[in-house]
Amino acid sequence: MSSNHQIASGRATLAAEVVGSGDPVVFLHAGIGDRRMWRAQLDGVAANNTAIAYDRRGFGETRAEKEDFSAVADLMAVIDAMAGGKPTILVGCSDGGRIALDAALRHPSFVRALVLISPSATGTPEPVYPPDIKRLMAQIKDAQKAGDLDQVIALKARLFLDGPLAPEGRVMGQPRRLFHDMNAIAQRSPPTGANLDVAPAFDRLGEISAPSLVICGDLDLPNIQERSRYIATTVLHGSYHELTGAAHLPSLERPADVTGLLAEFIHRCSGRRSGQSEPGR
Repeated sequence: MSSNHQIASGRATLAAEVVGSGDPVVFLHAGIGDRRMWRAQLDGVAANNTAIAYDRRGFGETRAEKEDFSAVADLMAVIDAMAGGKPTILVGCSDGGRIALDAALRHPSFVRALVLISPSATGTPEPVYPPDIKRLMAQIKDAQKAGDLDQVIALKARLFLDGPLAPEGRVMGQPRRLFHDMNAIAQRSPPTGANLDVAPAFDRLGEISAPSLVICGDLDLPNIQERSRYIATTVLHGSYHELTGAAHLPSLERPADVTGLLAEFIHRCSGRRSGQSEPGR
């Protein structure tokens, strides 16, 4: 049984969904989606945990007046309201992974473990793209300048859902329809203000001691694959899992695989908390 909630944070009302009971797991969506990208994982994790997903400012059903804000402060408002402030496993994809890393550095006592899928990180060096990907990025930029939002969404689906070097239309059906719907809301959302979380995390990854699983598809952008491997080997207790034949949003195109990896990792974290020894990297 799921329940919907409205959480106040500054001048925003964050839309959240909670499923199940037990130790809390909070899901942070990518910057091209909303909480609906976690549907399969919410249901899978809720068998033994309280699974919480919310829409950030400018996404999904969240409503926010324009103001400068902290995405980490919004996350902490969700943890306080929905998890009772208990230490939480954070599951973040792409920009959601960046927020999870920022939270782990700023509020380590509230972060029990991290699952980072194709994560970004504050302060990451600028990527250098190969020619084919550079052309696709330029097409997205031109469509944005022209105000052609439908073309922007189509090109971003090509980049992030199919994978930049995979055939266009590789992922079709419900995952593609959901991507278009989620990204259309994000593209048409009014400005929400500047995110104040700008302190670099990339050079501080070695300070993060929470057990961390980093997942990335081998069809994702090459710089994101490289960054994911770097994060996994730089945090103190990290491991890396490559998903063959998946791009930037494996929770959409490979939901059962991602749910299985999550359930296994959460089980290991619960075992360590109960006194079992930590497995080797």
